[in-house]
Amino acid sequence: MSHSRPPADEQAAGLVGALTARGETVAAAESLTAGLVCATLARVPGASAALRGGLVVYATELKTALAGVDPGLLAEHGAVHPEVAAQLAEGARDRCGATWGLGLTGVAGPSAQDGVEPGTVHVGLAGPGTRTVRTLALSGDRDLIRTESVLAAFALLGEHLG
Repeated sequence: MSHSRPPADEQAAGLVGALTARGETVAAAESLTAGLVCATLARVPGASAALRGGLVVYATELKTALAGVDPGLLAEHGAVHPEVAAQLAEGARDRCGATWGLGLTGVAGPSAQDGVEPGTVHVGLAGPGTRTVRTLALSGDRDLIRTESVLAAFALLGEHLG
């Protein structure tokens, strides 16, 4: 299987190198990826210079309790929403004391969640002067959707690191 992007480990190594060179750090609040972003970054030798930590917020109420997502937003729109991804990113950045925060929420499948189809993923990024969300429509099985979500998060951060 070929991807237009480099493999996750190669992308992670590039991010760790870029963050370390800049003296910056990253943290993540992960729902559907359940720690895969942080685990992938941690495979890179020297990751401790760039990776602060992360929050696995698989259960909806933990998005509020651990990452500070507005409970009214969750009640009104559910957990899979662009603004939830943005608030997860801000929560990860704030709670972990990182330069950059990533927030991931979505539906890995196989069934819909709160009326949202599998493959719908929102990736948020919060950092210096930055608050952005990318929405993805992915296809494939759970593992592929989760892997592609990690790659999308790495790509989004990489674009802002130049």
